[in-house]
Amino acid sequence: MVYLFIFLVSLIVFILLFINISPAFGSNPSKKQKERFSQLANYADGKFLNPKPTKLNMGAADYFSMLEENISGAKDRNPKGQIPVSEIDWNKVKSEKDSLTWFGHSAFLVSIDNKKILVDPMLGPVASPVSFVGSKRYSEDMLHLIDDMPPIDAVFITHDHYDHLDYPSIKKLKNKVNHFFVPLGVGAHLIDWGVKKVKITELNWWDESEFQGLTVAFTPSKHFSGRGPLNRNSTLWGGWVILGEKTRFYTSGDGGYGTHFKEIGKKYGPFDLTLIEGGQYDRRWSWVHMTPEQSVQAHLDVNGKNMMLIHWGAFTLAYHGWTEPIERALKASEKSGVNIIAPKIGETVPLDGEFSIPSSSWWAKLNK
Repeated sequence: MVYLFIFLVSLIVFILLFINISPAFGSNPSKKQKERFSQLANYADGKFLNPKPTKLNMGAADYFSMLEENISGAKDRNPKGQIPVSEIDWNKVKSEKDSLTWFGHSAFLVSIDNKKILVDPMLGPVASPVSFVGSKRYSEDMLHLIDDMPPIDAVFITHDHYDHLDYPSIKKLKNKVNHFFVPLGVGAHLIDWGVKKVKITELNWWDESEFQGLTVAFTPSKHFSGRGPLNRNSTLWGGWVILGEKTRFYTSGDGGYGTHFKEIGKKYGPFDLTLIEGGQYDRRWSWVHMTPEQSVQAHLDVNGKNMMLIHWGAFTLAYHGWTEPIERALKASEKSGVNIIAPKIGETVPLDGEFSIPSSSWWAKLNK
């Protein structure tokens, strides 16, 4: 028992030291920031709060069932082979026309009014602070794409989870980006990674900002944050509204379904294109991620015209089949009359009103 105790204490000390030393974990908001946050309605006792009270109600049976599914291996949780990345047409990306290029999961480059904007640019090989643990990307490592990108006017981060805020990507991007828009508290990570404070704007829910002729706003979601065991909900989370001359754009960030979508639609809709998360869902954490059917309803709630499902196609973070999100979303969209676009990873979609569902489902071919 004595040796076991010593081993456990040593392990805990090693983990805490590793968290403090490894730069991938980022940093925490300063004492001064926390004092300022304490005056906000969505912050209490050192933590940010959801629009409505939420709680992870998972019992022992739920954890055992997760362990069982991990061991048994749910069917088709991963592609049978590596997902190919379409050769990116950088001339389209660099043109003055509005467009969108998807990099899988929730990472994409959008051009609005000739402003080049990256959202949640997680382009690294694994959604984890260490390379040997965590969900590996279905496709090739995409960090090299940063070298070919045009200068980036702004990066928008929805929250600080590893599948959305990637240390290697930010380190490679930081000198190529004019400005960073992040939720409250997330700027501490960027500053720790070498981004100058003057290049960072932090927003609370419903805060608006003008950026080079664009109107941007940070909107609520029902989720959580944190990059380590001791800083859960120390930073905020949410979605982004970006309004240009021709394109009204919304991305939900991560989060469960709720009444906040109708509030967003009432304040900022209609949207020409919405990017709604609809993957990595599970009955055991239904408050934190939407099912594809709820994603389609969220699109309707925010008054969107065309929809793209995100948070799938790059990493396995749940127990459903890897193509199940898009297949369920397409079925739900047919019933609701919603137009969904589903481009290949790396494909550039013009945002000129010519939206259409692909004639062939590229993901289905990869499971044969």
